[in-house]
Amino acid sequence: MFAIVRTGGKQYRVAAGDKIAVEKIDGEAGDTVSLGDVLLAGDGGEVKSADGLVVSAEIIAQTRGEKVIVFKKRRRHNYRRRNGHRQSLTLLRILAVGEAKKAAPKKEAAPKAEAAPAVEAKAAPAKEAAKKEAAPKKAAAPKAEAAEAPAKKPAAKKAAPKKEA
Repeated sequence: MFAIVRTGGKQYRVAAGDKIAVEKIDGEAGDTVSLGDVLLAGDGGEVKSADGLVVSAEIIAQTRGEKVIVFKKRRRHNYRRRNGHRQSLTLLRILAVGEAKKAAPKKEAAPKAEAAPAVEAKAAPAKEAAKKEAAPKKAAAPKAEAAEAPAKKPAAKKAAPKKEA
């Protein structure tokens, strides 16, 4: 079964097992995303209804595309501008093309949230110890003393050497 999916302003023909590069989608490698904007679906030569159809995909990696050089020139005006651009891309592996299913909440997310406060608790005593060990800073010199100092005279200009006739 295949589907035509729209994501990032572009359309892709996908089937289970395909790998595609699309505009950047939030997530990390290994996360599962669902592409819900299915325009068309089919099986072999038949066209099927795309209502309620969802394409599920796994993020392989977050990467960047090839560099595109943008060069502007206006002839006879000495105007040249050279700029480059690399588009952020997400590599996806299509897992399934099928009916919409409610995904179970991830069990991995809860332990990460619990582990974060423990790390912060360990970091807090280290920060306090670093503050105690730091030497006190010297007070800044008052600006009034600098104003009382005599002003320097500008350097004298040297005369140009005389030309002999």
